[in-house]
Amino acid sequence: MPSSTDLWTDLLSCLDLDEAPGPVYRGANQRLGYHRLFGGQLLAQFVRAACLACPGKTVKSLHTLFPRAGSDAEPVRYEVALHHEGSTFASLTVTARQEAGVIATASVSMHSAEDGRDVQSTPPVPSLPGPEHLVKYDLLPWENRTTVDLDDRAAAPPEFELWMRVPETAPELAPAVAAYATDLTLIGTAVLAVDGLSQLDAHKVFTSAVTSHTLWFHRPFTTGDWLLLRQHAPLLAHGRSFGRGDLLTGDGALVASYAQESLVRFPAG
Repeated sequence: MPSSTDLWTDLLSCLDLDEAPGPVYRGANQRLGYHRLFGGQLLAQFVRAACLACPGKTVKSLHTLFPRAGSDAEPVRYEVALHHEGSTFASLTVTARQEAGVIATASVSMHSAEDGRDVQSTPPVPSLPGPEHLVKYDLLPWENRTTVDLDDRAAAPPEFELWMRVPETAPELAPAVAAYATDLTLIGTAVLAVDGLSQLDAHKVFTSAVTSHTLWFHRPFTTGDWLLLRQHAPLLAHGRSFGRGDLLTGDGALVASYAQESLVRFPAG
């Protein structure tokens, strides 16, 4: 696993997609040593491909399916099909493909900025935890703080708040970086509710894989200061988990929301 600095540089390089006629984009892979792709990388690259295909608009919503695990041995080809583009809205489909076939698909809605009423009804953000609550997640190459231990096997409410101080980057990359971050911890949040189990038991006690992930972007935002992932996983049933969350700024502005369904399968008997 590269260092945090190297992983951040590696992530940014993956967001620099090569363009070919079609439109088609080619994305490099993170150097994680897992032999398969992290879904967050695909989400981030989907966001970038959509923005490059519809300049002047930003992603409003993104619904992604993951039918097949991707390989880190070859770049990902992103094929964009533009279904409609008007003055304010656009809709398109992006297909992520490798030699083995389709590894993910995304239905994307785009929107141009408009003025309008701005009313928000969300619980206030809590105080930022102190530095003693610093936590390290291998795939999140920035400072993270939380008061919830996802590795604790004692049963707890399936709720998780993670403060992230993402390095400052170009504003147009902020949605892609946020998409990347939302993919990591919802399965771990879901298994908090199971006594004697934690995310450490993935691929040992249970099998897990993200099957679909949806994002909605509400407001423009930037990185460089603290952002809060606030999430809840209300259901673990029938071999699947379901979770949802919000992304808020340090002063409480709701900038994005997300939801995820995953395979969480336990051995029979």
